[in-house]
Amino acid sequence: MKRQNKYRKFQLQQQNIEALEKENTRFKRVYSEYENMSNELWNLENSSNEPVPDDFINAMILQTSYLEDEIEDWLVQFNNKKAEIKH
Repeated sequence: MKRQNKYRKFQLQQQNIEALEKENTRFKRVYSEYENMSNELWNLENSSNEPVPDDFINAMILQTSYLEDEIEDWLVQFNNKKAEIKH
């Protein structure tokens, strides 16, 4: 049984992400980089190939967390903007 990718933390917000990708090219680029890095991290941690140095994996985890923070900020702003429009 394959374990779920723990780096895919934005799955529940896919509609907002798709809307943001359409209106903001920088967000689209950052989110694409995040997806690529999280997939690569998942593959590295779950492969049975040659071992990868911990420093490399830790650097990828750190970069992925920076991207997550940036994405979360955008999503919060987007959700706040949607809430203001409704009122």
